[in-house]
Amino acid sequence: MIKAHPWLPGVVELVAAAGRAIVPFWRAGVEVKAKPDDSPVTAADLAAHHVIVEGLRALAPQVPVLSEEDADIPLAERSQWHRWWLVDPLDGTKEFISGSDEFTVNIALIEAGRVVFGVVGMPTTQRCWFGGAGLGAWRMEAGQAPVAIATRPQPPTGEPFTVVASRRHSSERQERLLAGLGQQVGELALANIGSSLKFCLVAEGSADCYPRLAPTSQWDTAAAQGVLEGAGGEVLALDGSAFTYPARENLLNEYFLALPAGAPWKPALVALAQG
Repeated sequence: MIKAHPWLPGVVELVAAAGRAIVPFWRAGVEVKAKPDDSPVTAADLAAHHVIVEGLRALAPQVPVLSEEDADIPLAERSQWHRWWLVDPLDGTKEFISGSDEFTVNIALIEAGRVVFGVVGMPTTQRCWFGGAGLGAWRMEAGQAPVAIATRPQPPTGEPFTVVASRRHSSERQERLLAGLGQQVGELALANIGSSLKFCLVAEGSADCYPRLAPTSQWDTAAAQGVLEGAGGEVLALDGSAFTYPARENLLNEYFLALPAGAPWKPALVALAQG
């Protein structure tokens, strides 16, 4: 295991353990309940949550945990945190419920609102992505050594410019952005995929950018942002500033753009996002 951060190997193992807790519930007719915000939750979400919280407390007992399944922590308390874990035990619950394999386990370490590193695991395949800014990024298949990954600043010659989109979430504004981007870079190919896997496609150079002009929560994005930043990418707010995770009452994200750092088409994308 690559020891880019002393806690990273342990978190990679913990993501795998959470995935093993989820898989027995997959395609097993699991009961679905609605949370107060009407988002779905299953026994699989909760099983993964308990595995992760127990594991993180053993790994770094001094670091608090903010999980989608235990997010009712007062702002007065969270605003005192300098370092914390940001966790989505099962990202893509709707995909999980539908029988798709496009769901993930996400764990990120945050310091002063910035992602230190993130780990994204795909329970059904045991594939894992991990990395952080200044640390590098890797993809690991079950039973194999990690392989370094990197973004691509431009599509290879003869290949289309590929934009990652959500299967379930779009908006009129996002469609306008895509139309304008196509005028700048040529015909677009759309890669539709669920959960935080969208970031991972950009991080490993399989896609070029992921614009998100529809709602997400902090735990949906932080871990995969770490992977992307480690792979030479960046996540920007629509004004072009760095995308961060401040302590605030509302845990919903602003809209964002995920792309390779220094891509020649970045100024055009940011201008379109502001339009």
